[in-house]
Amino acid sequence: MALDMTSRPALTLYRGFPGAGSYVWSPFVTKLEARLRFAGLTYRTEAGSLSQAPRGKIPYLAVTKLDSVSQDPVGPVILADSTLIIQKLEEEGLLDDLNAGLSPVAKAHDLALRALLEEKLYFYQNYERWHENYYTMRPKVLAALPYPVQLVVGLLAYRKITQTLYGQGTMRFSAEEISSFKHQIWENVNALLVESRRKKKKKIETGIGDAVFWVLGEDQPTEADAVLFGFVASGLVCTAGPESQKLIRSFPAVGDYARRIHDRYFPDYICWE
Repeated sequence: MALDMTSRPALTLYRGFPGAGSYVWSPFVTKLEARLRFAGLTYRTEAGSLSQAPRGKIPYLAVTKLDSVSQDPVGPVILADSTLIIQKLEEEGLLDDLNAGLSPVAKAHDLALRALLEEKLYFYQNYERWHENYYTMRPKVLAALPYPVQLVVGLLAYRKITQTLYGQGTMRFSAEEISSFKHQIWENVNALLVESRRKKKKKIETGIGDAVFWVLGEDQPTEADAVLFGFVASGLVCTAGPESQKLIRSFPAVGDYARRIHDRYFPDYICWE
């Protein structure tokens, strides 16, 4: 369904968790919030639910336009999957393509980093949260359900997730190997950020740019920055991932990067510290 963008629509982001003014445990929710905030778009948040979500995934976004004559709300159009939501909003002119000005090599690097986080790290973190810290994860993500129902739904979710992790390959490794993989990813991300921060510092010294630095060393964020910030912020607030929390905090450049983005784009949110 096409979106009529003759007037700026109202956006409602369904995050899977109740409340506002704080980060949630899903990196994909914070990724989408970062993209909206990078563009200066306003939105409101609601909890929503997996049972109501298109594709059965969180987040999803409701886009309600105004009738060009009566100015009455029309819709909403429901969009699902964080990547597809971003693509649709770009197509309709609500978001700019952050990677449009990148070289082919930089676009490939951006895509590779996003894939590393969303197709590798995500599953390692899911293992940590659902397999190693199940009794912390279950009551948080199923808080809207009565406790007896949590027990049943939690068990079903656990079985489904562990089957997925085994089929995907993560659970074919030992816990020690998975921890090593996570460390390797964050170590290399930190190295990228150390170099980006160094370049940014040189530019600031010559009067160019501001304090925020971006993972690929560009003057503006790329798509990878929204994804990376989502994984850092969600990792730091998720108490079902204590190993990841400790790991992220052990790399100062990662924390510095995320804090600067928080201060610029999420000043209304409670920080993880």
